[in-house]
Amino acid sequence: MTDIQPVYGIPALMVDYTLVIGDLHIGLESHLRKKGFHLVSRTEDMLDAVMEAAGDDANRLVVIGDVKDSVPGSTKQEYAEIPDFFEELSHRFDIIDLVRGNHDTEIEEFLPGNVCIHPASGMKIGDVGFIHGHTWPSEEVMDCKTLVMAHNHPAVMFRDGVGRQTTEPCWFRGSFSASSNERYPALPERFIVIPAFNRMLGGSPVNTIGDDLLGPVLNSGLLDLDDAHLYLLDGIDLGRRSDLLIESRRTGRWKDTDRRGGKGPQHRAKYS
Repeated sequence: MTDIQPVYGIPALMVDYTLVIGDLHIGLESHLRKKGFHLVSRTEDMLDAVMEAAGDDANRLVVIGDVKDSVPGSTKQEYAEIPDFFEELSHRFDIIDLVRGNHDTEIEEFLPGNVCIHPASGMKIGDVGFIHGHTWPSEEVMDCKTLVMAHNHPAVMFRDGVGRQTTEPCWFRGSFSASSNERYPALPERFIVIPAFNRMLGGSPVNTIGDDLLGPVLNSGLLDLDDAHLYLLDGIDLGRRSDLLIESRRTGRWKDTDRRGGKGPQHRAKYS
């Protein structure tokens, strides 16, 4: 059986001896500088985080989309940093796979030749499928036990007693509610949405009422989103999404019947 575990404190997933990350958005600082935010590049920090997450065990790296931040086009920062980033990774990992994300236009010109680029419809390793999440997976990818996605930059929103709202990146993990449908002859048993690896992206709350999730799979009705659990990066299981729902960011009000905001029973849990 495939062993799937989140890396403690880092938005990365270990699938046996494969490290999985997504949403690097290298070049984000360039776009923020155009808006008046003068920030230094943190690409080197992300490289260090990959190496830390890999430890001594991982021999393969899977990046599930959005290496670049620009779409369309590319920035000088992306041309300068992406090739060096993956060149360094090539010295550490025996195999590197990239599943295209919606930001990865013309990504081939940035990557060393030993990086295997897969279409947006995804790839499989054993009984685990990997997609970015902005488009439908292939039938082959959906014929797996666990589907791993990115794209949503999942986060959980909290609100304190004086009305201040904060968000924390989180893992979003649950089950499919059906075994097949008209589109696919077979469906996975469960899904995992990984947090954005680039911490500067923050996150998009997955526990707000009235805000849509991103991508066709999460909006397909095939997943049991209410019973899905949210986990912080330190492994704390906040509980079921349905128990953590609050009103949309636009209103900032708690749902009257759900006032816990993730402060009820909590426990650390490994993925099984």
